[in-house]
Amino acid sequence: MEVSGRVSAILARKKISTVWLIGPNAMVIDAIQLMDGKNVGSLPVMDNGTLVGIVAERDYTQKVILKGRSSKETPVSDIMTEQLLTVNPSDSVTECMRIMTEKRVRHLPVLEGSDLVGILSIGDVVKPGGRLRPYKHPTLICFSRCRID
Repeated sequence: MEVSGRVSAILARKKISTVWLIGPNAMVIDAIQLMDGKNVGSLPVMDNGTLVGIVAERDYTQKVILKGRSSKETPVSDIMTEQLLTVNPSDSVTECMRIMTEKRVRHLPVLEGSDLVGILSIGDVVKPGGRLRPYKHPTLICFSRCRID
């Protein structure tokens, strides 16, 4: 099922347009505290104005906690995802859903050329404006309708 809409429309509707960033040399504890304080699940990693990666809660659990590393002594660059999947404002919501589902990612940086203009979460594409999007994919249906306790 095709879902109408473009990334640009989702970005325009977002209540908070600020994209919180972190540098690659920051310690993981700083990234986690920023994510917690701003209530976000990931941070784009910028180095001298260039997007070099993304760090998410999943990176922290898999690459710090489960490996017994210290978040106070581990730089973000050690755990960030460098092979970025990105979209641009003219991409369709359907394409974002496909990428998120097939690649098992929850956040997509939005680039206009080489400029970071936003970030989309799975919540943005599945349930924008409080309405469920009709999309026939078992994973996304679960994300939009299930409550996991």
